[in-house]
Amino acid sequence: MLKIIHANFGWLHSPPLPPASCHGLILRQADRIVLVDSGIGMLDIEQPVPRIGRAAIDAAGFQFIPECTALCQIESLGLSQTSVTDIVLTHGDHDHAGGLADFPQAKVHVSSEELAEIERGSPRYSAEQFSHSPMWDSYSEADGDWFGLPSRRLELAIDAAVHLIWLPGHTIGHCGVAVETSSTKLLYVGDAYYLREELNDRNHPIGELATIRAEDNVARLESLDRLRKFSNDHSQSVEFFGYHDVTELPAKIPRIESFKGI
Repeated sequence: MLKIIHANFGWLHSPPLPPASCHGLILRQADRIVLVDSGIGMLDIEQPVPRIGRAAIDAAGFQFIPECTALCQIESLGLSQTSVTDIVLTHGDHDHAGGLADFPQAKVHVSSEELAEIERGSPRYSAEQFSHSPMWDSYSEADGDWFGLPSRRLELAIDAAVHLIWLPGHTIGHCGVAVETSSTKLLYVGDAYYLREELNDRNHPIGELATIRAEDNVARLESLDRLRKFSNDHSQSVEFFGYHDVTELPAKIPRIESFKGI
């Protein structure tokens, strides 16, 4: 039986902005794990400047907390590094992809558009974070429609239908991730919004930061509009959340104040 575990794979804090989470998923079936995004990794903590860069660390306010890494959380479940067989990656930004190197044996599922940007050496991304040569599995075309959103079904050997959901703009190939079981329908939107309030307020101040960080702001706004419609039509039947909005973290997940020295 599949267990869906909400997890926080790191913290960002760059005052005066509020703290931002790295809210992903651990999909556990017996002793097998599928991660949805990989957060800040152990190698990032050990080698922050070579892997992320001083400018990015300071701008985003990376907090390097070993206990938050996916690796430490997997081990806390009594499992090992090799239990992670697959990682679904929304996009290649530093705070989403840093943990990939902690699981070099895992297959990494990503949109073909995003993989092309990573492989061409886009300056947005850190080549060092991909230097372990991930085992990529890319998906190029929509093969269905998931609650009105273009989807690309992934090939995963777990008791759930998992889809990449096309939500570009933040990056060229940015996708959300849908997980559907017999009892659960869940949409993780990645960085398609930073704060859920963006769905209600088209002029939310965080939109300035989102615009700056967008590779294609027109596409980003179109993706937001699709999520607004999705929220209006399906919020009663589908749980959804983003990566950075702390208010969407389950209450049992420790907040940034729980970590000494932060």
